[in-house]
Amino acid sequence: MSILAAYAVPHPPLIIPTIGQGREGEIAATVRAYYETMRAAAELRPDTVVIISPHATAYDDFFHISPGAGAEGTFAAFGHPEISIGIEYDEEFVRALSSTVSEQNIPAGTLGEKNPALDHGTMIPLFFLSEYLGDAPTKFVRIGIAGLPAYTHALLGQAIAATAERLGRRTICIASGDLSHRLMEGGTNGFAPEGAEFDELCTAFMKTGDFLSLLQIPGSFAEAAGHCGLNGLWVLAGALDRVATGAKLHSYEAPFGVGYAVASFTVTGRDAGTDYAAQLVRAEDAAIAELRTAEDDYVRLARMSIEHFVRTHLFASLPSDLPQELIEKRAGAFVSIKKYGKLRGCIGTFLPAQKTLAEEIFYNAVSAAAHDGRFEPIEEGELSRLVYSVDVLSTPESIESAAQLNPKIYGVIVRSLTDNRRGLLLPDLAGIDTAEDQIAIAREKARIQPKEPIALARFTVERHR
Repeated sequence: MSILAAYAVPHPPLIIPTIGQGREGEIAATVRAYYETMRAAAELRPDTVVIISPHATAYDDFFHISPGAGAEGTFAAFGHPEISIGIEYDEEFVRALSSTVSEQNIPAGTLGEKNPALDHGTMIPLFFLSEYLGDAPTKFVRIGIAGLPAYTHALLGQAIAATAERLGRRTICIASGDLSHRLMEGGTNGFAPEGAEFDELCTAFMKTGDFLSLLQIPGSFAEAAGHCGLNGLWVLAGALDRVATGAKLHSYEAPFGVGYAVASFTVTGRDAGTDYAAQLVRAEDAAIAELRTAEDDYVRLARMSIEHFVRTHLFASLPSDLPQELIEKRAGAFVSIKKYGKLRGCIGTFLPAQKTLAEEIFYNAVSAAAHDGRFEPIEEGELSRLVYSVDVLSTPESIESAAQLNPKIYGVIVRSLTDNRRGLLLPDLAGIDTAEDQIAIAREKARIQPKEPIALARFTVERHR
């Protein structure tokens, strides 16, 4: 059992006294918890410390593992270039981990390093840990997070644990990351009502070591809360897969509008019941099955047309038992596809282009799956994890100004008065709360400059999920 413990810690630069200049006293509980946990970590005499940092090299579809013999960094970005930290990388561990993720088709490796210098998300935990490690021959592994789903992060954590076991390394994992950055009105990152709820959920789950629930926090909800720490916790879920842990939430503070939590998870034995990644898959299977059972004719038609096209590269035939409203009505329609809560494709028409609404949905569904230029075409292996929605649009009506919009009720069409470029945005989208935001995004989609003269139209939708 080579994973000895895991830790979740924040990384506010002002926690370092020279940088904080006394303000670190405002997060005294966090400081005490940091010293307490890093002292306990050092007492475990780790051979290897794996640090997951959201500020290391990061890609949307790839976990970057820092290569080389070692690295150093300074706090120059925070006005203190004289504070420097250097570490030696565990090159054998990195090679073994790279081999493991390759064998398991986990998108991770050492290619594509953007900046070899240590980031502050890595250096702040090291600032505290190094005080207790002293001259111990501990080596390090630094890994960035990715825009991949929770399950893939957990698989990376499993690979880390398997590598530690194979090499016989006494290993600890540190997930460096803050919770919500949007807890305070007037704060640097603004305020979001999701922030406090997100922090409450995370700290409750961290307190009990409920990693399955952490894995099930929707990515869209976490993004609205403005976090940078959840992905690291997802990696810890995999690293602690099938082991028993003693979980402790040492502190939580948020005086600056950012949530700082310190937690430890000390391995106490084996526990086959904590197969978090497998439980997540079973929960997702059940949720998808429930959605499939509840879907209406509109969504079922979109899904059927996509699944047939992806599997055969041919259009299916329209079902013969469609309700009359789909056969007799004509309307514009958008088909949206999501995977793990993130958009995977969306294409539609704001005015009808087909003879029936059924055909409108049918063909737009295939276009969303195969021809949305923002994404690669959907592959067959993804079909079991896709979630669909269909928006049927009312006939657009011209409006004079943003005052006639309500982003929860109306979608908007922005048309350039110079060359007829159009941008459309559906209503009731997460994170879009004002008409001005709607118009700005619709302009951007159509590549209409902010000062170009435009005409506006609004519409409502009948949304089918």
